[in-house]
Amino acid sequence: MVEVTVTPQSSLSDRRVRVRVRGLCPAQLVTLRAWLRDEHGERFQSRAFFRADPSGEVDPGRHAALGGSYSGVWPMGLFWFLQPDTLFRRLVKRDVAGSPFLVRLEVFDGLRLDAEPPERPLGWCEAERWFVGPGVQRVPFREGRVRGALFLPP
Repeated sequence: MVEVTVTPQSSLSDRRVRVRVRGLCPAQLVTLRAWLRDEHGERFQSRAFFRADPSGEVDPGRHAALGGSYSGVWPMGLFWFLQPDTLFRRLVKRDVAGSPFLVRLEVFDGLRLDAEPPERPLGWCEAERWFVGPGVQRVPFREGRVRGALFLPP
């Protein structure tokens, strides 16, 4: 059984997480895909191709991506290289304090270039990416033409 994990499962968006896939065959070629929907329902996704190590694991922090949205060793590459399905869209979080981005991480057998892979993933998990930590207070302000928000720690 293939297991995809992200540690920690819930974290601030500027914190590093560890993505691991276990239970693959040694040297198996797989596609690891990350995707999310923004507050307007627009989908952003990234993908990277990996060859499992002799123990049947893939760790983007130790193993080089062979291609896809990026190549080489990028521990956070699946998060950093998210691209919109619709051109010229930007990934922006408006409700920074109320909800996280839910990023779904999926692993597929072989190389998958389709926007929607035709088969079910071998395994998947979800990661919460928060923009404001627990207890942080957001205070909006407006002074003339200047608008902004002050974030106060607990």
